[in-house]
Amino acid sequence: MLHSALFWAILGFVLGAIPFSLLAGLVVLRADIRRWGDGNPGGANAWRAGTWRLGVPAVLLDYLKGALPVGLARMEYDVCGWDLVVVALAPVLGHAFSPFLRFRGGKALAVTFGIWTGLTLWEGPTFLGLGLALMMLLQDADAWAVLLGMFCFLGYVLLRGVGPYGQAVWAGNLLILAWKHRSGLRKAPRVRPFLRRLF
Repeated sequence: MLHSALFWAILGFVLGAIPFSLLAGLVVLRADIRRWGDGNPGGANAWRAGTWRLGVPAVLLDYLKGALPVGLARMEYDVCGWDLVVVALAPVLGHAFSPFLRFRGGKALAVTFGIWTGLTLWEGPTFLGLGLALMMLLQDADAWAVLLGMFCFLGYVLLRGVGPYGQAVWAGNLLILAWKHRSGLRKAPRVRPFLRRLF
């Protein structure tokens, strides 16, 4: 059973769907974190609602619900190939379209870092983080920073030679993130003022 991709995909989806950040806000603050920020039930709004004392555990939980099922399936139970693609995308889908929240989940960034940890250990999250940081430095639209950061991360995916399975995970991950950030993507990316002054 534990060697079955279906088992890990279902487990990953269910873990992904559990709104840990929202639950943490209800327990610690006795408040719905969706009242802050962009109205999403993710770690960023937990941070806005309760500072780092709530934000750090909330983001960590969202990260772990991607890292643990994917990492265990890959490293301990030898799930691989196209089966691993399904397992890797399941926590992201669960978080983004949580049935516990009427399919209105979070934006799935922390869980994205989690699944790439499960797939590549430290390498994927490091390069993904560098790509996101670079895009946030260059322009100030968060949705575009996420999308362009994912395209920077594609360079790592291709150069690392992860093969068609890793590329499929990247593509599926990108589509989910683009959908969840679609309202922000309707606005044009905005270059940071210091860059406009340079040119």
